[in-house]
Parts: sequence; structure tokens; C-alpha cells
Amino acid sequence: MSFREENNEDGRGGGGDLRKPFLHTGSWYRMGSAQTSSMMMGSSQVIRDSSISVLACVMIVALGPLQFGFTSGYSSPTQTAITKDLKLTVSEFSLFGSLSNVGAMVGAISSGQIAEYIGRKGSLMIAAIPNIIGWLSISFANDLSFLYMGRLLEGFGVGIISYTVPVYIAEIAPQNLRGALGSVNQLSVTVGIMLSYLLGLFVNWRLLAVLGTLPCLALIPGLFFIPESPRWLAKMGLTEDFETSLQVLRGFDADISIEVNEIKRSVASTSRKSAIRFADLKQRRYWLPLMIGIGLLVLQQLGGTNGVIFYSSNIFLSAGISSSNVATFGVGAIQVVATAVATWLVDKTGRRLLLIISSAGMAVSLLIVAVAFFLKGFVDKDSTLYDMLGILSVVGVVLMIIAFSLGMGPIPWLIMSEILPVKIKGLAGSVATLANWFCSWVITATAPLLLAWSSGGTFTLYTLVCAFTVVFVTIWVPETKGKTLEEIQFSFRR
Repeated sequence: MSFREENNEDGRGGGGDLRKPFLHTGSWYRMGSAQTSSMMMGSSQVIRDSSISVLACVMIVALGPLQFGFTSGYSSPTQTAITKDLKLTVSEFSLFGSLSNVGAMVGAISSGQIAEYIGRKGSLMIAAIPNIIGWLSISFANDLSFLYMGRLLEGFGVGIISYTVPVYIAEIAPQNLRGALGSVNQLSVTVGIMLSYLLGLFVNWRLLAVLGTLPCLALIPGLFFIPESPRWLAKMGLTEDFETSLQVLRGFDADISIEVNEIKRSVASTSRKSAIRFADLKQRRYWLPLMIGIGLLVLQQLGGTNGVIFYSSNIFLSAGISSSNVATFGVGAIQVVATAVATWLVDKTGRRLLLIISSAGMAVSLLIVAVAFFLKGFVDKDSTLYDMLGILSVVGVVLMIIAFSLGMGPIPWLIMSEILPVKIKGLAGSVATLANWFCSWVITATAPLLLAWSSGGTFTLYTLVCAFTVVFVTIWVPETKGKTLEEIQFSFRR
């Protein structure tokens, strides 16, 4: 019996209780129609291989995190010019830099529910609009109000994107490719950061803001050419679209019956009769994955990476590097390469090992930077040793970025999208994303003040957080490599 037939028979009880979506953003194909099926077969060779089909979908939604990275990197190459043109104080620019995180917190609160009610594609469409408006507001800003409003709008869109993209990728990817494809999310973020650094060397801050609209301008039409998440369609009771989406993602010749049945069993508990209650969160299968997801996303930020990325130019200046913007671009390029390596490794070595190596490497690197800055306070500025310590601090920052990119950058988002049960994914995902952005706001808002207080002391604090992360991962984080989402959720019930 097919999923569709069984679900129709259950319409009086199981299937009939499933929520219907507020808005269904359909795809350009309908395999349920004989006419459309015949039209599709002519181009079926293009997407017959499941990895090619899924990869095309991932490349399109990756425009969202590309926007994410561009927003994160924008403040570094533009700090001097914006401060001069609009006559901003250090605290005013620090507020500008951190407001994207405030907007992202608002977006994070709503991201889970938006993605549940209108789908992953509809959620990304909604996220793209405030991003575009926000960049244009910054580009034409002549005072603080437009500058701050634009940054908040950007952040709101990024907050939705940061939850929706990893969830969508995890839900469409086959289990043997989920780690690599899931890591594309963070890879796109690093590419966005690098592009903002690179373009910031050649264009002024207003034109750079206009260029920031391009990823979302390309994302909106691209979403019409990819299928919706089959797991979301199944949860919403759209059984025909569910099978259609999964068949296109796996290839027209693929047998999807086993995966259909696994997804069906997994979403059977998502009816209205079994709505999540706060009392349910006491169960191990809910509180443990929620704690792990929130813990990893919080520790990802408290390690101080965003403080380094947002204000890297000033860090290099304080280390004695005159071409700070060029050095910052170099760091961005290294981050892209390291994240690409992680994308290749994550399905080979597993998630836990990379997380442990990454957080331990960050702790060692940050300790090197802290020691270098402490020693510089006791050395004559005209001495050779002072210059050597400046170079050592830059080396430490670069090593920290590499270590972060190998694990703590891409994997927390990947694990969050993998381990959260279907029943609480919307609520729990919003909470985890909100926690991540709140900590990101704390770090970006306090980084300039902490660095002005004591560079060595600031990096020492970050070192302690990374050391604790090693312990957290070793004790709590499970290995999810090679398991289906349904197998991962079942493991928490034991």
C-alpha cells in the first residue's frame, strides 16, 4: 500500500488531523499530472542523479547564507569610511555593527513558526524582502536612523535564513550526503564574508550596500525552480506533493518506498491531537536534543569568532599590520578554504571528532593571541620583539579562524537541523536560533569595548569558552554521521 493510499484511508483519524499550511508555495512541476509528467521526462536526464538534483537545490538556497555572510562581514571594511562620512562615534558604530544581531533575534523568534506554516521555501521568500530593503536603506542613509533601520531589517531576514536553510538542506539530503551538503550552509556564509572583504577594498560603503542586495534578488526567482521539503509536505498532509518532491530529489528511477515509509512514521505524531506541551519537554527525547542544539549554538558564538570577524581590521591595526583590510580579506579567503575542507571531511570523520578538534584548536590559537597581546604591554614599541609579537597575534587569529571553520562554524547548525524531533522542530529551532543570535549580539556589542579594555584579557575569556566546549562535546554530543533523521530521533527515545 502506498503512502498516499494509506493516508487517504486514515483521513478519518491520522491523516485528517494534520494541519493544512497557511500558504503552500508550490513548485514548477507536478508529477501527479500525466501531461506534466510527459513534459518533465524530456529533461529528466538533467536531474536523474539524486546528488545532482539535491545539489542544485542546495546551491539555490545557499544564496541565503551568502547574504548572511555579506551582512556579517560588511562592518569590517566599512568602519573607517562610515564613521568619517556620517561622523559617528565608536559606540555609535558598535551599535550599528550589533543591530543586525538584534534584528536576527526578532527573526529567530518567528523563524520556526514561519517555516512550519508556510514552508521552507515560503520562509526564505519572506526573509529575502527585508534584506533587500535593509541594504538599500543603508546605501542611501544620511543619518543614523536609516543606517540603524537598514541594519535591523537585514538582521531580521538573516535570522529567518539562519534557521530555515540548514533545516531545508537536512530535510532534502540523502543520509550519505547530509553532512557535506549541510556544511554548504556555513561555506556560503564564509564566501559572503570574503566577498564583502574583497569588494570593500575597491568600492565605497554605499555601493557595497547595493551589491549586498544581489544574493536575495537571485534567491527569490530561484526558489520557484526547486521542490519544497518532502518532510514538511508530509507533515502538512500534502501527500501527493510529498511523493512528487521526494521522487524529483532522488531521481525518477529511484525507489523511494522505504524512505516514504520512514518519513510517514516520523511525522505521524505531528497531528493536532498530539500538539507539544511544555510538560513534554521533560522527556529525554525532547530536552536532550534541545539542550545539545542550544548548547552548541551558544558556545559557537561565545568563543568570540564574530567579534574577530566584525572587527578584524582594527585587530590587525592594533597588532601593527598597516594593510589591515588586505589582511582581513586574506583571513576571509582562508576561512573559505578551511570550511570547504570541513565540508569534505564531515561525512568521513564524523561530527563529534571535528567539533573536538575544532574547539581544542580554537582554545590553543586564542591562548597564543592572548599571550602575544599581554607581552606587548611590557615590550618597547620600537623593538624587534614587539613586531614579532604582532605577527604572532595575527598568526593566532588566522589559526583560530581555521580551527573554527573546520568544525565549530558549520557543524552546530548541521547538528541542530539533524537532532531536533519533528514534533518540536519549529519551537525548538526558534529557541536555539534565538540563543545563537543573542550571544552573537553580546559578543559583537562588547568586542570593541573589551578590546579597548584589554586585548589579552578578551582573548583569554574566549580561550576559556573554547576549552569548555571541548568538554561539552565530549560528554553530550552524539555522532549523527550515516544515520537518517528518523534514526537520529529514535535514538533519543531510548
